[in-house]
Amino acid sequence: MKNEFIEFMMSAGVLTFGDFTTKSGRRTPYFINAGGYRTGAQLSRLGDMYAELIHNSGETPDVLYGPAYKGIPLCVAAASSLWRKYGLDLPYCFNRKEAKDHGEGGTLVGYTPRDGDKIAIIEDVTTAGTSVRETDALLRGALGLDVSFSALYISVDRCERGTGGRSALDELSETYGVRVYSIVTARDIMAYLPQDDARRHAMEEYLKEYGG
Repeated sequence: MKNEFIEFMMSAGVLTFGDFTTKSGRRTPYFINAGGYRTGAQLSRLGDMYAELIHNSGETPDVLYGPAYKGIPLCVAAASSLWRKYGLDLPYCFNRKEAKDHGEGGTLVGYTPRDGDKIAIIEDVTTAGTSVRETDALLRGALGLDVSFSALYISVDRCERGTGGRSALDELSETYGVRVYSIVTARDIMAYLPQDDARRHAMEEYLKEYGG
């Protein structure tokens, strides 16, 4: 499944190699951009892979949450596939970047989380855990909800340090109690590339500097 997913990302133009800057400000030789998925077939296949990841994790979240913007289609696709493949009908929601001041108003779309809900965040990638921190600031900070984050489901774990000296995953676990599940990791991608491939060498050098 790992090699299949890596090839799927590359064929969709989601996994690319070059010179990029991540959300955390690090310059990286590879990039994961979920905005590269452009067709119904791709989204259906992606949703199935996330659904399998969620099902196999053994977690029991109350709601799926997709951070705007890239997390939105991932969250919707995962929720749809969970129902179709496993008969699990989970509610989902996502945020607006700017609060709506007309109609029903508000910051969230879809299910309205309640105190005590266990939230599973659906994202494309984690580098320094930024999406979890932003979600916490919105749901528990700005909206004042007493929720917990049970899991973070991502396409790729970049295997990097967080904002301190430890891995981003360790920091997220200690600070928010969230467990991270990925379809593949950066090291899976390196293992997929040939030994003498310049892309693999660039990733190895990057992880020497930022690996967690």
